[in-house]
Amino acid sequence: METLNENRAKKTARPIKVIQFGEGNFLRGFVDYMLDIANEKNLFDGDIVLIKPIEYGNLDFFHQQNCRYTVSLRGRINGQEQITNRIITCIADAIDVYQEYDRYASLAKLDTLRFVVSNTTEAGIVYDETDCIELNPPKSYPGKLTKFLYERYLHFQGDLSKGLIILPVELIDDNGIKLKEAVNKLTKLWGLEESFTEWMLDACVFCSTLVDRIITGFPKEEAEHMWKDFGYIDHLVVTGEPFALWVIESDKEIEQELLLRKAGLPVIFTDNQKPYKQRKVRILNGAHTAFALASFMAGNDYVLESMQDTDMKEFMIKTIYDEIIPTLKLPKEDLISFAEAVINRFQNPFIKHSLLSISLNSVSKWKARCLPSLFDYVEKFSELPTHLVFSLAALIEFYSGSEIKEGVLIGHRGIEEYPIMDDIEILEFFARNYGDELPKFIVNLLSMEAFWDQDLTKIPYFTQAIIEYITDIRTLGVREAIRKLG
Repeated sequence: METLNENRAKKTARPIKVIQFGEGNFLRGFVDYMLDIANEKNLFDGDIVLIKPIEYGNLDFFHQQNCRYTVSLRGRINGQEQITNRIITCIADAIDVYQEYDRYASLAKLDTLRFVVSNTTEAGIVYDETDCIELNPPKSYPGKLTKFLYERYLHFQGDLSKGLIILPVELIDDNGIKLKEAVNKLTKLWGLEESFTEWMLDACVFCSTLVDRIITGFPKEEAEHMWKDFGYIDHLVVTGEPFALWVIESDKEIEQELLLRKAGLPVIFTDNQKPYKQRKVRILNGAHTAFALASFMAGNDYVLESMQDTDMKEFMIKTIYDEIIPTLKLPKEDLISFAEAVINRFQNPFIKHSLLSISLNSVSKWKARCLPSLFDYVEKFSELPTHLVFSLAALIEFYSGSEIKEGVLIGHRGIEEYPIMDDIEILEFFARNYGDELPKFIVNLLSMEAFWDQDLTKIPYFTQAIIEYITDIRTLGVREAIRKLG
């Protein structure tokens, strides 16, 4: 078989409208996939140049394949398993900013350029006071972006129509705001003229975004089989789930320049993304955290197994519909639709999502994802949400162990050992105190403000409920304890 290239997948030459800091799986299976569809529907008419923003790695496969690659979306749609394969042709070039700096810098002078997209990991959007504009390129992503914007400002002599729309998708809260703050600090650190700062603030739009799609990346174990189905070799194939959501927050009107919704794509433009963030964190992430550890102790290893387990699926559904959704402020129909999509995603047969991987740092996850729903439920109904409370009891029992080896606490599921991974202070607390009498241990744990940012023993009846649920787990087993909840 031949390797995917320009002869296998022809493309229409389009003006360069996007530079993209990052060439990884997520951007290619999410942003580039959407822009490719918008091009096909004649609603964008723009190409992308990928920028490799870090020193290690190479772009060899991109050059060998003329920047063509396949996105394979696999999952359940309307209850049926479905696979959709699409060859992406909207990428015009891929540039190594360290090896090809001049080619990269020349992009700042492109009249057609309008968008900057980035995914430089959560650590990428940081202000580095040791960064220098004299470096080619500067060390940090904000440094690279600041110098790029400055060179564009100089080339177009401050023309306000040549500003850029900046769309970071890094998984941090208010990513656009934080990126803008870092760029603004660097303009001051580097002593750039005030007129540039004014241009950057007036002509450029820094959008905060929320993204949601599971991208499973290159299918190493299945690649050769997939290549046979494709009829070509693709070293850059990206796999993921069909579900996607891109929420773009801006205080300026940008939708008319990015007609993704008109292309039928799942994109929301808003001046406030926080309700959508809360919906995702509390329903999707909260459901994961609420049922994963109980399901593991009941004998399951993966999310899909949990969804095929009647007890665990019912526990999760009651948690979402009876205790989480009633606390949220978006329209109920919107919340129910999102919840249905979440349940469908959990049942994706193509994704093996390990419960132990979800268990990482469960104390802080439960605090961020489940505790706010619990507080809101208590405030609204003046009673405890049964399943959310039980989820913390299950977490505590999952963390049972007295031995720490190589930085992890050792738990036991029957005769099987499993690793409990969290901050060392949390692991040491459990190892040191778990052997205490249960009431004493629970009071000490719930009153640890360092863990919860507050004293949870002050919630009426909460401490006693946790003690009772843990007692049930220990005497009946987690499955029977869940059934007892009703």
